Amino acid sequence: MVEIWTHALASPRGVMKTAVDLEENGWDGLCVVDSQNLSGDPFVALAMAATVTDRIGLGTGVSNSVTRIAASTASAILSVDRISNGRALVGLGRGDSALAHIGRAPARMKQFEVYLRHLQTYLQGGAVPFNEIEMSDDVAPAVSHLGLADEPEESRITWHNGRGKKVPVEVAASGPLAIKVAARQADRIMFTLGADADRIAWGIDLAKQARRDAGLDPEGIAFGAYINCVPGKDLDQTRDLARGGLATFARFSVMHGKPNGPMSPEAAQALQGLYDTYDMNKHTQDDSRQASGLPTDFIDHFGVIGTPEKCIEKLRSLIAIGLDKLFFGVMFRLVQTQEGRTAKALMEKEILPELRQVS
Repeated sequence: MVEIWTHALASPRGVMKTAVDLEENGWDGLCVVDSQNLSGDPFVALAMAATVTDRIGLGTGVSNSVTRIAASTASAILSVDRISNGRALVGLGRGDSALAHIGRAPARMKQFEVYLRHLQTYLQGGAVPFNEIEMSDDVAPAVSHLGLADEPEESRITWHNGRGKKVPVEVAASGPLAIKVAARQADRIMFTLGADADRIAWGIDLAKQARRDAGLDPEGIAFGAYINCVPGKDLDQTRDLARGGLATFARFSVMHGKPNGPMSPEAAQALQGLYDTYDMNKHTQDDSRQASGLPTDFIDHFGVIGTPEKCIEKLRSLIAIGLDKLFFGVMFRLVQTQEGRTAKALMEKEILPELRQVS
């Protein structure tokens, strides 16, 4: 059965009300953003959400491989998993706004893959050799400099024995290299390719081939997608409600200036325009120049927009490709208006129940 998750800001107190609302209204899970300059601490927020819920999954959407070392991320999400009685997952990406606000671009691919491998090792109860942990002597010298009588010989989460269900690792990916890394290291790939069936099918094929090339079972990984879904009868209004979130996720397909994956010339042109106008100071916002500049045809194709019946039809077509999880992104922007709250109610009353019937 397909899972339906959504987004919230990492507000340690506000997230409790959001989590209760989502659990009561049929959502399967809640992820909070990890962007230290724009929102609160995600792991504190998830722990608070765990204390007021019983069923929904809880995770990061997404954290990154730069602002926390892998041991810290593992310890934090394992703590959330303990508090929530096994409902946690950790979502990772190469970093976007979290890095931009400390003056950095997304992580390099080699570092990202090593980080994911280390994170999985910690979550499985294993140990990471000290010489694999990238840290300059200019930041902190080796522990041997202290001349201790005895010292740790490797890095592990000593309070976690690795028994029981492992905390799942999900990786958000859009470009070919990121998809291949995720295929080798993640438990699930969450595609940020828009609601484009051809692009998602391309991503799945690429991931399965990457696993074959690495000697892994091509069927040993799950697939999901970040989707911008806004149902409603007024098409112009639903497009406007979707703009900010859609611009945020579509940008990942042109992060470094060249559109990636299969697409029409018109879609490539729209993505190039998005890249040329993107203002990180207005990240996720509907009134940003990147959002207002999106062509309506692009919104209709990359998003899930229109009547509930039309949205259900498109979402079912995406699930049929091989997705077992849909993530309706940037909901925290949508619910700031009455029109957005109406759209959310339509999702809960008409769309979620229908998707529950899809196996």
